[in-house]
Formats: sequence, C-alpha cells, structure tokens
Amino acid sequence: MFIVFGLRFFFYSNEHLPIHVHVRNADGEAKFSVEDVKLIANKGLKRKDVSLALSLIEENKQIIIAKWNEYHGK
Repeated sequence: MFIVFGLRFFFYSNEHLPIHVHVRNADGEAKFSVEDVKLIANKGLKRKDVSLALSLIEENKQIIIAKWNEYHGK
C-alpha cells in the first residue's frame, strides 16, 4: 500500500473485519485497528515505530479505510 520512514503499511488478501492494517519493517510486524486506531498485535516493532505507525494511521485513516474497501471489493 505505502511505505513511510521505512514502515511498510499493507493488507493481506484474505483479510477480515474489523478494518485493520499491517505494518512491517526490518525489526518485525504489527497489526493495527484503523477505525478505532490502536495496536492489536506486535511481533518485534520497536516502541518508537509503533508510535510513529499509530500517528500515521490516524493522519491517513480515511485513505486507509477507502483503500481497504477498494482492495476487498466493498
């Protein structure tokens, strides 16, 4: 979907509700809820990267939701 400051934001093809986004970098991967922006799971992302991802998701929330709906045919 997009890469910012070394963080790659993306969806998997077999996703399910609620709307969420995965974020990956060299350290690991985390999963974030989009509508109620929060961390769902984290496997290795550093605290500063989690904070950055949360801020970026909040700032781009409507774009991410639109892309989710487009990607999943909603």
